[in-house]
Amino acid sequence: MKLRIFTEPQQGATYDELLSVARTAERLGFDAFFRSDHYMRIGPGDPGPGSTDAWTTLAGLARETSTIRLGTLVTPATFRLPGPLAISVAQVDQMSGGRVELGLGTGWFDAEHVAYGIPFPPIGERFGRFEEQLEILTGLWTTPMGKTFSFEGAHYRLADSPALPKPAQSPRPPIIIGGFGARRTPRLAARFADEYNVPFHTPDDTAAAFGRVREACEAEGRSPILYSAAQTVCVGADDTELARRAEAIGQDLAVLRAVGLAGTPAEVVEKIGRFAELGADRVYLQVMDLSDLDHLELIAAEVLPHV
Repeated sequence: MKLRIFTEPQQGATYDELLSVARTAERLGFDAFFRSDHYMRIGPGDPGPGSTDAWTTLAGLARETSTIRLGTLVTPATFRLPGPLAISVAQVDQMSGGRVELGLGTGWFDAEHVAYGIPFPPIGERFGRFEEQLEILTGLWTTPMGKTFSFEGAHYRLADSPALPKPAQSPRPPIIIGGFGARRTPRLAARFADEYNVPFHTPDDTAAAFGRVREACEAEGRSPILYSAAQTVCVGADDTELARRAEAIGQDLAVLRAVGLAGTPAEVVEKIGRFAELGADRVYLQVMDLSDLDHLELIAAEVLPHV
């Protein structure tokens, strides 16, 4: 089981704060540093400095880290055209020496689209655009050098693209598809994903979602892919420390203990074990207080060696 640090900068975080978390996560031996891809705070509260752009952030981190993997969970298909997105991800992959992973989704947060002038079509169209973007991204990255790539879809048209630049990873960076949809999501994961992620669901619900994707992969004739879960993390060496950390992120400890990875290190190890039993290869630890680097130190010392 690999543990990955997952941050939510739209709640208010500067690049320097994210850099500090990424470097700490790298030093402590976590497998990856991921961030969400949003442009506006979700829910009430002080927006602080606002959000940062996900791929601009990852480009910077690519040059300021050396071993930890980097990615998004997840980039909305509504935010970027697929051709320029392919170029951006390939460039950041080159800048990192081949450490980038792309989580891609349909987009869901309509308020941020309205706030920043981004079109937000109905869900059916968003899924259509999402599927075409997956076809275009994989097509551009895997087109042989010296060849061109063309695509004709309902939403995008590419003609004789040079399909450059190429990413450092061959044949392409890993693609992560997440969500809990029962029909379209499993089909797309089976066609395109290297990893399927279930965010913020119970082990029972996660097991059901994993099962749907496994069935879709079998129907598609796919070899096994990776499975992962994302959970809010809140670990304390004792009840006092645990309560302090839950209060700092505005969470009810009893609720967080019931639905997230909250508790003492031993409790959290046991909870992570439940996801491992379901076949999860990775767990993304959603860290909400980016100033509490001691939290990462505790997880690395008391949880990471036991999973």
